[in-house]
Amino acid sequence: MSATDPALMSAEELLGHYARHALSPVEVLKAVTERIARYNPEINAFAVMSPHSLKQAGESEARWRAGRPRGLLDGVPVTVKDVIDLAGFPTRRGSRLTDPAPVADDAPVALSLKEHGAVIVGKTTTTEFGWKSPGDCPLHGITRNPWNKLHTPGGSSSGAAAAAAAAFGPLHVGTDGGGSVRIPAAWCGVVGLKPSFGRVPQWPLGAFANLAVAGPLARTVRDAALMLSVMARHDLRDPFCLPEEPRDWRNGIEEGVAELRIAVLRRPGFEAPVDWEGIAAVEQAAQLLSEAGAEVEEVDPGLPDTRAVFCRVWGVALTRLVQSFPETRRHMLDAGLLAVAAANDGVPATALMEMEELRITAAHAMARLHQRYDLVLCPTVPGMSPLVDAPLGDPMEAVWNAWAPWTFPFSLTRQPAITVPMGLSGNGLPRSVQLAAAQYRDDLVLRAARTLEVAQPFAMPELG
Repeated sequence: MSATDPALMSAEELLGHYARHALSPVEVLKAVTERIARYNPEINAFAVMSPHSLKQAGESEARWRAGRPRGLLDGVPVTVKDVIDLAGFPTRRGSRLTDPAPVADDAPVALSLKEHGAVIVGKTTTTEFGWKSPGDCPLHGITRNPWNKLHTPGGSSSGAAAAAAAAFGPLHVGTDGGGSVRIPAAWCGVVGLKPSFGRVPQWPLGAFANLAVAGPLARTVRDAALMLSVMARHDLRDPFCLPEEPRDWRNGIEEGVAELRIAVLRRPGFEAPVDWEGIAAVEQAAQLLSEAGAEVEEVDPGLPDTRAVFCRVWGVALTRLVQSFPETRRHMLDAGLLAVAAANDGVPATALMEMEELRITAAHAMARLHQRYDLVLCPTVPGMSPLVDAPLGDPMEAVWNAWAPWTFPFSLTRQPAITVPMGLSGNGLPRSVQLAAAQYRDDLVLRAARTLEVAQPFAMPELG
């Protein structure tokens, strides 16, 4: 790989080259699509490629040549997860049961990307309806990890994370209802941000509408902040969207963590599993943040058993989804999805109200913690990326035992949280940590993540 290869450049680097007329959006798109043609047949990150990308790149090139670039991302290649509506394309959600007809309207995120001149390369793969962490689905098959193709990239934003790690463009949109941006970012060694709930507008809403958010995956923290600046634009179609003025989330990102208080979380309401590599990554990050001037100490916020809360909320949402399809067609769904639906069939309304009460209790506990601490540091995942053919086992247990014990608590509390790479494990797969802040303090997680990025630059996989 060459450092001068446009496909390997960050979005910020590309924009600088465009401004100096040292590169054109068409040249960059060519480099990215050639890389996709070479490596994607094995990785399988795309649900569909866009036939309009060359036209978009040409229009962007003309704007740059005329000295009139549009928005923050003019000419930058991006991808969109295939749970987000993109006008002229079907939204298949990784399922054989979805409508193959193109949708008429752009979702808010897709509309913002277009308004800012982004070149949309295609739609990336997802697990079926975003229900699980292993990166496969009945419609598009197995997506593989660019670091080691025998391993999963994670999910549900499997294609977005794999595309980010493989340098299939610098910016990628994922969604996260329990860890679906942060988990694949951790297993693919890239940055994955789950913004505060309501920060990024969503429509139409999916199965996890009361928890899920759309967020960026990128190879640098600054690129993730840049993409958030485009995604976080108010849209009336989402009644939960924050009515805030647009801002550039890169502002203040270099301020560091001096005098910030950071709590190391060892227990998210239960004995969450984590391997020694994950523990070592947290300890390393704590040391780097301390050296950067932060006050770091271990804290127990007194959370309820978030495992019980999330598994019920997640399970009932999926049950409702499965039951929306005729019984005669349900056999076409992922077998694990059917197992979750069967396990949660007939849950009484009182149980759901109890779970909502516990979710609010968890949110209050974290809010109290953030009266004393600016940030929380903890693992992102229990261990390294599993093999793509690893047996699924009981999916209800896998959620808190193998996939998302460290990520779903911050979905329940609706806080911003970010995955940051922390080097490689002994077997050559990426390690990571997670940083979270009080709700709506997305700026703090970006600052702390940037501090770690500067202290320990991230690596990229060698594809072959």
